[in-house]
Amino acid sequence: MILSIETATEVCSVALHKEETLLACYELFTEKAHSSSLTLLIDSVLNHTRVSMQDLTGVAISAGPGSYTGLRVGTSVAKGLCYALEIPLYEVNTLLSMVYQVSQIPAYSNFLYCPMIDARRMEVYTLLADHHLHLINPTQPLVFTDDSFADWISAQATDILIFGNGAKKCKQASTNPNLILIDHIYPSAKAIGDLFFQQKSQPVDLAYFEPLYLKEFQTKAKVKTL
Repeated sequence: MILSIETATEVCSVALHKEETLLACYELFTEKAHSSSLTLLIDSVLNHTRVSMQDLTGVAISAGPGSYTGLRVGTSVAKGLCYALEIPLYEVNTLLSMVYQVSQIPAYSNFLYCPMIDARRMEVYTLLADHHLHLINPTQPLVFTDDSFADWISAQATDILIFGNGAKKCKQASTNPNLILIDHIYPSAKAIGDLFFQQKSQPVDLAYFEPLYLKEFQTKAKVKTL
């Protein structure tokens, strides 16, 4: 039994797989609710499937990039479960799990995939991959401009699908007809579990594992009032 946890964006979700079969997936679309909701979602998934904590054989975590706070919450809960149950922790790249979702849609099999997670202003976390999930450009922060993808498109000579919560603002700022926006694709614990089984991931070092933050945590400056 593999429990999957997704907290990299505003979506908080938990899934349970038995071997490669999905047993349950609960998703919560509420911003800034991860710390108060994640353990409740885990309890709901286990209760719904009548599976006990002791039945779990591992935890697969969405390892980023994404929200600093969200990733920290997910990692803390996942590590706590793994330590308490003495089971391994596995990491799955958040962006690659989004690519996996889109690659399962037959109509999109002849494109390149560019998931985008919002990193504020005109910056996104992104990568470029093909239908077989082979990386063409690795995970990276990217400050978007109108010609940001010109080299990628000319080098590959094909259209690029963009999706995720950072994709719409990029499409609105771009005049490039080779960028095709897909709505309603978001990180999901179901995809984390599915991709874990496909990749046959190896356990991480539980003591030293850190999510892929890409950027340091930033707080807004306080405004002094007189």
